[in-house]
Amino acid sequence: MHTIGILGGGQLARMLALAGAPLGLRFVVVDSVADACAGQVAPLVQADWRDFNALADFARRIDVATFDFENVPADTARWLSERTRVFPNPRALATSQDRLAEKTLFQRIGLDTPAFAVVDSCEDLHRALEQVGLPAILKTRRLGYDGKGQYRLRSPADVGPAWQALGGAPAILEAFVPFERELSVVAVRGQDGELRSYPLTRNWHADGILSASLAPAPDSDALMPLALAHAQRLAEELDYVGTFALELFVREGRLLGNEMAPRVHNSGHWTIEGAAASQFENHVRAVCGLPLGDTRALGVSVMLNWIGDLPPAHAVLAEPRAHWHDYGKSPRAGRKVGHATLRADTAPEMVERLTRIGCALGREAQVAPVIAALQAAGAA
Repeated sequence: MHTIGILGGGQLARMLALAGAPLGLRFVVVDSVADACAGQVAPLVQADWRDFNALADFARRIDVATFDFENVPADTARWLSERTRVFPNPRALATSQDRLAEKTLFQRIGLDTPAFAVVDSCEDLHRALEQVGLPAILKTRRLGYDGKGQYRLRSPADVGPAWQALGGAPAILEAFVPFERELSVVAVRGQDGELRSYPLTRNWHADGILSASLAPAPDSDALMPLALAHAQRLAEELDYVGTFALELFVREGRLLGNEMAPRVHNSGHWTIEGAAASQFENHVRAVCGLPLGDTRALGVSVMLNWIGDLPPAHAVLAEPRAHWHDYGKSPRAGRKVGHATLRADTAPEMVERLTRIGCALGREAQVAPVIAALQAAGAA
């Protein structure tokens, strides 16, 4: 029986533990806060990422370690890898933590990116604006996700406030892309190098946080082989083991690399009920050296993210093949506290369900773009 240690105790760790339990796997979670929600389903060790005495004891209790989120210090991951197996490896983690390293890797594997320039000073920022132009987005190189560490530049007047807002941290200036769609490919690679991918997922964001996902993404068949090829090259370059996500923009039929996540991903939550084997199950299979599970989609799935607080569950659960996930977290503005997944056999059936749920919850704006995408695909 394997024991998996998870660095980070949020909802992703929680769902990993829930997915691994039927396989007979055990889990130990490390987090810096005592009330991390994964501690409701697995033993929790409260420790700082540099509390090496606690981490040494943690390493002795487990067979393999993995991550709940990408901001675990890479040095901690390297230290831990000298005492137990760590998947994904510390190099993959470190690459994803630095936007410059990440973008450089994308270009090396042949994945185009928006134009970008390195910004280490206010003078660099002015030079970068000449190179990249406006509008643009100033992003910290490290510790940015869910819209954090980013500032939109629309005019030269935004330059000073943007630099102050990011505290002068090392950054990149990235050209704003008037993209047509946001897609993600969630894939898993085993210790033997086998790679399997879920269907492309279409995503919508609100205030930089994922609001809804639709899978399989309509009208994406032509893009899937290229997206999968990029994901495979990325995984091979990093010698990656486990589940990861590659976020992509679609612009005039081209794929542009946005970000990668070295972990299970919010846009793959639909796989819990919408695929033969979920991203969470496949991640624990991979890090334990077990055969990978089937990644086929089971019909049409939509995931709705609950941010800040949970809406009433009744209207969702009244729908056939609707699934509710409460992360056990206290409400807070901008915090992911749960999600719901809807399944249907056809796009028109999904449109009906989303329309009812949007009206019942007063969330018409959240479901409207998903409905529009389904209807557009049906009319095409």
